[in-house]
Amino acid sequence: MLFWLYDETPQHRESFIQLANAHYWDSLTFNRVIEGFVIQGGCPDTPAGFGDSPYLLKPEFVDSIRHVYGAVGAGRDDNPEKLSAGCQFYLVHDKDGIPRLDDNYTIFGQVFKGLDVLDAIAKVPTDSTDTPLEDITMEVNVLEMSASELEQFGYETP
Repeated sequence: MLFWLYDETPQHRESFIQLANAHYWDSLTFNRVIEGFVIQGGCPDTPAGFGDSPYLLKPEFVDSIRHVYGAVGAGRDDNPEKLSAGCQFYLVHDKDGIPRLDDNYTIFGQVFKGLDVLDAIAKVPTDSTDTPLEDITMEVNVLEMSASELEQFGYETP
């Protein structure tokens, strides 16, 4: 999947780039998969919450960035400050979007190529805790592309 990172969410963007460049996620999996909702990974759901998160980030809610199909958001527990876990992210699989999450969870990216991969992951068999029965590993890389390069990958620039 290819997705861009929003300039409007600079803390989340920089955090994602830093962890990707450090290959943080390359040994981890999508540990929560709910078809018609989200696929999520980055650090395990444990009773300790995001105890393994490298750090927490202040929310960066943007009125024009919503939980639409393919949106990339930062996971969090139920903390009252709505702080995001630095390591946990999810991709919205609901084709109608998930407006109830808007202004509660920070969206920092949007998939523009590979939605078929998102759909395939969302359909894998899971157990009663929404954990895939077979590991779905991650390999996260950062690519810097010009507008013309983005167009070659299927993104139409405005």
